[in-house]
Amino acid sequence: MAQDILEEQTEDLNTLLKKAALVAVALVVTVVLSVVAVRYSQASEPYIREVLALQGDGDRGEAIFKMNCAVCHGLEATGEVGPRLVGVSDHKTKVGLIKQVISGQTPPMPQFQPEPRDMADLLDYLERL
Repeated sequence: MAQDILEEQTEDLNTLLKKAALVAVALVVTVVLSVVAVRYSQASEPYIREVLALQGDGDRGEAIFKMNCAVCHGLEATGEVGPRLVGVSDHKTKVGLIKQVISGQTPPMPQFQPEPRDMADLLDYLERL
């Protein structure tokens, strides 16, 4: 009887380990696919590639932000009509930030595609928030 209980527990443990291994593999595949998607996106969009190739100037980016974005996001990027942007780079990638700015897909934010130099500067500023 003790032998039967031990065999049953061993089978349960093996099943649990197999499930954990499948979850781990699924997680790795998800991460790899996300990285590939970001890299593909970067490689497939000339504007984004050009912006990412530039070294941004955060001081200049702050001036661009204040002229174009502060009306909705606040002078200190703490949110007004638009959301708070302090710490935005903690949950959005550089590519995600660029796409957010240029897409116009989140009304009332207008579509806005600055020159690559200006976008690199703005990106540097956003990453400092």
